[in-house]
Amino acid sequence: MQPCWIDPGVRAAARPFDPNPKCPQMSAKKRILFIANEMSPYLELTEFSEIVNRLAIKANDNNFEVRCIMPRFGSINERRHRLHEVVRLSGINVTVDNDDLPLQIKVASLPSARLQVYFLDNEELFKRKTVFHDEQDKWFDDNDLRTVFFCKGALETVKKFGWPPDIIHCSGWMTGLIPAYLKTVYKKEPVFAHSKVVYTIGEQTFKEKLGPDFIKKALIHASLKEKDLETYKDGTNAALYRGGAQFADAITFGAEKIDKKLAEEFTKVRGKKTLPYQPDSDLTDYLQLYSDLAS
Repeated sequence: MQPCWIDPGVRAAARPFDPNPKCPQMSAKKRILFIANEMSPYLELTEFSEIVNRLAIKANDNNFEVRCIMPRFGSINERRHRLHEVVRLSGINVTVDNDDLPLQIKVASLPSARLQVYFLDNEELFKRKTVFHDEQDKWFDDNDLRTVFFCKGALETVKKFGWPPDIIHCSGWMTGLIPAYLKTVYKKEPVFAHSKVVYTIGEQTFKEKLGPDFIKKALIHASLKEKDLETYKDGTNAALYRGGAQFADAITFGAEKIDKKLAEEFTKVRGKKTLPYQPDSDLTDYLQLYSDLAS
């Protein structure tokens, strides 16, 4: 094979975040998977929903191949956002706590961008008018089951894609188990063999706790033991963030007001790259982080 030679002038003009800047013409694009429990314009619970949207578009515009996964909460208008079922991905059942739960996968194109957002649905778990609290502001008792279902379902969906991501960026407390699953149950799956995990710690959005059986439900495989998920056992918002950050390869902060203990614990972690919250950032620092991790 001929060595790849690039004229210095071409190199200077090349995109700074090309997955293989030494030979961009011959390289496959690096793949980024965003897994979030909110993303603008579909669901906007915190300011980070807009950042997820911008990150996906910016990465897509900078020579990364991008896909996004989020829950299909009942408050998301299918007609307005033009969601439709992905027939080729139908037929997946997600087993949680010895129950087989059907997973329906829908897709929409992100407005103003040529990239796809996949929505994970289950009629029993997500077909509700509200998100995490009912109309009387009462916490849903099955938010623990919904969380485990979504985290496992997202990873099973990627396996079904046969689309190995180089970077998996998880944001939102509902994705908190995914880094743990990737480093334990799914670590030998070929599709995740080279995946690096970024986790965003955001603002506290609930004061309740996931149910007392949360950890039992979160043990999705015989190889996974309670001690593996010790960090998550309190079932609090902070516990989900702490667990996600602990298992991730890199940590970012997605809000100005972060739990003080979490900020102290994860601002500087030996062996992990971290990004502070920068509200006016053009997100170039995120692209650099992805590029560094994927190299």
